[in-house]
Amino acid sequence: MFGPRAGPVPTTLSLVLVRPPQPAPPRLDDLLGPEFLRRLDRLDVISRKVFAGKLPGERRSKRRGHSVEFDDFRPYTPGDDLRHIDWHVLARLDRLVVKLFRAEEDLGVRVVLDTSPSMRAGDPLKVLTGARLAMAIGYIGLVNNDRVSAVEFGGPRGYRAMTPVRGRRHTQRLGRFLLEALGARAPEAPSRPMPLNEALRRIAIDTRGGSGLVVVISDFLDRSGVKPGLDALAARGQFDVVCVQTLSPGELDPALEAGAGLVGDLRLTDAESGPDAEVTLTGVLIRKYRDRLDRFVADLSGACAARGMTHLLVRSDADIADLIERSLRSRGVLG
Repeated sequence: MFGPRAGPVPTTLSLVLVRPPQPAPPRLDDLLGPEFLRRLDRLDVISRKVFAGKLPGERRSKRRGHSVEFDDFRPYTPGDDLRHIDWHVLARLDRLVVKLFRAEEDLGVRVVLDTSPSMRAGDPLKVLTGARLAMAIGYIGLVNNDRVSAVEFGGPRGYRAMTPVRGRRHTQRLGRFLLEALGARAPEAPSRPMPLNEALRRIAIDTRGGSGLVVVISDFLDRSGVKPGLDALAARGQFDVVCVQTLSPGELDPALEAGAGLVGDLRLTDAESGPDAEVTLTGVLIRKYRDRLDRFVADLSGACAARGMTHLLVRSDADIADLIERSLRSRGVLG
């Protein structure tokens, strides 16, 4: 998360130039074109867990309901709906039983986008890749009648949340929310940027989105680490969490930034916290950086696995179609 100024930070690790602001896509079609959206119609969001939804939908629930899919019998008790008595059983066995049906309910799908300064690095910007991914997952949820909500945090406007919506007709609303996050400028009275752990804790206690899939798209570069936030999500016990770690090619290999001036004697400034540091960027230092980055990624992956979460490392220059149709499907997030 280093800009033309940025320092070697023990926990953030990122060493890449933050370039001047680039214009955000002005329209939804510039985020994900209509042709690509049509390709997404055949996909579905998958959760490894079964949750009780809030609205009738297309997901199997732990609760019994009144869908057309038979599930089981149980003895009749006074007050049961007489329409659910199995009269054939009564005629044959002289026993009153009622039929139970498998309730089908909607899945909650929450896409969480980190818009902090470190996400404004890379070519293309990490935050742009994240917004496209969030749009694709949210769209798939909408066309499958899931409850879809979105969260933005870390940017100049603090924490923003889009209330849950359901149905294809809300595609434009989700797109506008993400486009506003990409083009966000600090308001006259800017909010305090919300750290990663604080945002994850807030998501964990926000009941509006209900239970279901939570996809956190971030570089996870935070001085305070990420485990407290992951603990908050895990403790809730109602989320299937997918952490999509988005890093730029230059963060994965700082040698790629040599052409942009990231070489030799430099004064770097942390893009988020501000302190300066003078460094001499050598091959030895880059190798040490790569070792620490590998450990950082491995630690995050291990922290996710220990909490029953999915971790996926994504390059910001990844082809979005390949990412959606191959990588996320192979990891069981989409099907």
